[in-house]
Amino acid sequence: MNMSELQQKTDQELRDLRAEKAEALRAFRFNIAGSQIRGVREGRALRKDIARINTELSARRIRTHKASAPTT
Repeated sequence: MNMSELQQKTDQELRDLRAEKAEALRAFRFNIAGSQIRGVREGRALRKDIARINTELSARRIRTHKASAPTT
């Protein structure tokens, strides 16, 4: 998932996607603990996707705050 795809989604879609990715990461970590998974690329990709989503949500909050702030 890249930033241009994330920018096209609504805030609610991003929050839902972040929750899905967090659940997938949790399941991945449990599988690692149970030695059911050997590769770590999936976990790395999930963490990066969550970070990208958080970055986009944060950027939107900042833009909204700046737009609504009174100019003096």
